[in-house]
Amino acid sequence: MAFEDARVIGRVIGIEFSMEKATAKSADELLQRTSDWMERDGVHFVLVDLPAVALKNLAHSLADSPVVLFNISASEDSLRGEDCAKNVLHTYPSEAMLSDALMQFLVAKGWLQILILQGPALEDAAMVAALQRSAKKFRANVVETRPFLLTNDPRNREQTNIVLMTTGVRYDVVYVADSSGEFGRYVSYETSLPRPVVGSAGLVPTAWSWSWDRDAAVQLQHRYEKVSPPRRMNGADWAAWEAVKAVTQAVMRTHSTDFDAVKAFLLSDKLTLDTVKGNPGSFRAWDHQLRAPILLSTADAVIERAPLPQYLHQTNVLDTLGIDAPESACRF
Repeated sequence: MAFEDARVIGRVIGIEFSMEKATAKSADELLQRTSDWMERDGVHFVLVDLPAVALKNLAHSLADSPVVLFNISASEDSLRGEDCAKNVLHTYPSEAMLSDALMQFLVAKGWLQILILQGPALEDAAMVAALQRSAKKFRANVVETRPFLLTNDPRNREQTNIVLMTTGVRYDVVYVADSSGEFGRYVSYETSLPRPVVGSAGLVPTAWSWSWDRDAAVQLQHRYEKVSPPRRMNGADWAAWEAVKAVTQAVMRTHSTDFDAVKAFLLSDKLTLDTVKGNPGSFRAWDHQLRAPILLSTADAVIERAPLPQYLHQTNVLDTLGIDAPESACRF
């Protein structure tokens, strides 16, 4: 969709846009494919749908090459912190942004006491770490973190039975960290206390929801469904769409296809990217994360959009979500 829009703009400004698609079975093959693109076809902007470790390694291998990698699916905070790379721009939100958005909502509701149910995966641990940081930032309290297991073994009832896992402690809300989605879908309506469920289930912070119906989102969603039935746009789809739009805008505004000129515009404060969620987006200078609102949604409705209006920032309210400049561990 974004590429078709780019082609229309290109015909007006006299610049031809093209797009390639490729998959790879190994890191070496991926690196070779990207290098071939640059050398043979002059491709300098690559949308990357990879796990965090693979993205980190690819960025390191291409550190001295004229290429920008757009991270469209990895949320790990480390990619914006100690493992950041100057040749990577992140259009997908970080775990810190997602957890800050959710925490703003919880604090605004007065739901300050949080019980965490944590899964065994590394991704689950990353979600919990981000939530604990957000709780400290917005002055909420994690009353306890209880691990769960994905097993039917009756000997592990205390880590599989939701009622048992949510007894013996007082809390306002249950936060589920379950990247697999297998456990979290059963938590609502099963807790020992009648409390809302958030995180991986219940109310979920996300880059995009098909049910968002403001800021021309309905038209965008309908366009997407026409070209990709029966799929609905998800967060990674939105991030890919934003990445292509960012390059298109940079080329259009600079009237140039020169790599350095386009990259400089992408990282400048002149970029005002339509996020279709209200606030215009731009890339943070300190970690190359795209500023953008976060949607808090259930399976079929958006309940709130963050940042909430009561949270202010000295320069940009979108920087209330995620790691701000003074906190950043990123050093380019």
